[in-house]
Amino acid sequence: MTTFAQALAAAVAQLRAADVPDPATDARALLAHATGIAPDRLTLHLAEAALADDLGRFAALVGRRAAREPVSHLIGYRLFWGRRFAVTRDVLDPRPETETLVAAALLAPFSRVLDLGTGSGCILLSLLADRAGAAGLGVDLSLAALTVARANAAALGLDARASFACGTWFAPVSGRFDLIVSNPPYIAADEMAALSPEVCLHEPHIGLTPGGDGLAAYRALAAGLAAHLAPRGRVLLEIGPTQGRPVSALLNGAGFVTKILPDLDGRDRVVAAHLPEQG
Repeated sequence: MTTFAQALAAAVAQLRAADVPDPATDARALLAHATGIAPDRLTLHLAEAALADDLGRFAALVGRRAAREPVSHLIGYRLFWGRRFAVTRDVLDPRPETETLVAAALLAPFSRVLDLGTGSGCILLSLLADRAGAAGLGVDLSLAALTVARANAAALGLDARASFACGTWFAPVSGRFDLIVSNPPYIAADEMAALSPEVCLHEPHIGLTPGGDGLAAYRALAAGLAAHLAPRGRVLLEIGPTQGRPVSALLNGAGFVTKILPDLDGRDRVVAAHLPEQG
C-alpha cells in the first residue's frame, strides 16, 4: 500500500534530483491535479492509500515535470490576478510581474482597452473583469494564441466585452482607446540561452524575443500609439528590467511623457506614458 504522502515524498525527491525549482510546491500541485483533490484539501488526504490509477497519472506528470515541462502545461492553467487562465504551448505563461501593469492600469478610469500581443488574454481580461462596463480588443499575430484568449474570455464570462483580432500590432486596429497596454516580446537574442528550460523549450519564441536588441516591438509600438490613443489616454508597456531608459527614450521621441514603474522586487517593469495636454 502506498499512501499519498509516500508518493508525494518520492515525487519531491525525483524533482529535486532533476534540479526543478521549488519541487515540493510543484509535486503538490501535480498530485492534486492527478487525483482531483482540491489543492487546499490535499493535506487532509495524505495519510490515505492511493489508488493505482491515481499513482499512474501522478507518476506520468512528475516524469514530464522532471523533464522541465511547465506545471501550467501539465495542469492546463495558471493563476493570474486571482483568476484561472488556460495556457498552452501557444501562449506565454502569465507571470506575477505582469500584475504590476494590471495594478497600474486599474488606478485610473478607462472604458476602451487595446491589448497588443494579447497571448492568453490575461492582461485584457483581468482589466475587464475588474472594470465593469469596459470593453476591449486583444490583438495577436498567432491564431492559436487567439483561440486560447477567446476560450479564457468565455470561461470568465467576458466574451461580450472582449473582442480579438489577428495581425501585427496596429494593422487590424481602428479607432482610439483610452488605455493601450502591451507585454511585447522583449528578450534580446543574446539573452535567450540563459532562459530556463521551462521557458526556452516550452513557450513560444515569438512571444519571448523579437531578436536583435529586444527593442523592435517597442519601436513599432512607439510609431503607432498616438494614432490610436484617445485624448488624455494612457499607455502601459511591460519591459525587461534593463529596458526602462531605452523604451522611455523611444516613447519620448514620439512625443510622450513617460514614467518607469517598478515591480514588487524593485526592478523596472512598466513604462507608463501619455501625450502632453494641448493648450
